Amino acid sequence: MTDDEKSLPNDIEKLKAMLLAEREQAARLVFLEEQFRLAQQQLFGAQSESHPSQGNLFNKAEVELDIIEDVVELTPTTVKKKPIRQRLPKDLEREVIVHDLSDEEKSCVCFGYQLHQMGESRSEKLEFIPAKVKVMEHVRLKYSCRTCEKECISTKVKSAPVPPSPIPKGFATPSLLSQIITSKYQYALLLYRQKSLFKQYGIALSRKTMSEWMMK
Repeated sequence: MTDDEKSLPNDIEKLKAMLLAEREQAARLVFLEEQFRLAQQQLFGAQSESHPSQGNLFNKAEVELDIIEDVVELTPTTVKKKPIRQRLPKDLEREVIVHDLSDEEKSCVCFGYQLHQMGESRSEKLEFIPAKVKVMEHVRLKYSCRTCEKECISTKVKSAPVPPSPIPKGFATPSLLSQIITSKYQYALLLYRQKSLFKQYGIALSRKTMSEWMMK
C-alpha cells in the first residue's frame, strides 16, 4: 500500500467530500485563469478604438476610483483638506475687464456722500480660443516686355520664384503638417478623427491625403 493510499480516509462520505472539494478548487482555478487571460487581452491586446470592451476599461477605472474615494470618506481619521486652486501661468495672454459701478451707485446710501475707491478684488477665468484656419494665397506677379510682344515671335515672361513647400505641388503648410503629426503621435488623435475636425471648418481632408503627407 502506497503512502497516498494510507492517507485516504476509510469513510466513503469523507472521500466523496474530498473529491468534490478538489473538483471545486480545480474549477475555481480554471475560472481565475480565464479571467486573467481576458484581462490581459483587454489591457494589452490589439484593439480598435471602437471596440465595445474598451469603454469598460475606462468605466472600470472610474468605478475603482469611486470605491477608493468611498473608503477614504468612511475612514474616521481622514481629514478633508480645502482644495487650493493653482494660479494660471503669468505668461499667458491676458485681457483685463474692469467692472465698475455707475455714477449713481457711487454715492452713500446713508448720507449721500460720494464714495471713494478703497480697493479691488480680482478673479481669473480661463478663456479657450478655438484653432483658427486660414488660407495662405500666394500671388506671383508676372512681367513681360511690350516691345517683345509687338516685334518678337515669342515673349519672355518673368515672375517671382515659387515659394518652397514641404509637399511639392501640395497645399499643406509646415504649420498644418505639424498639427496633424503632433495630434496623431503625441495626443493619439487618429486621422479619421482629425478628418472630422477639419470637416467642421468646411475642409474636405481625407485620411489618405494626410497619410501620404506624413509618409512624404
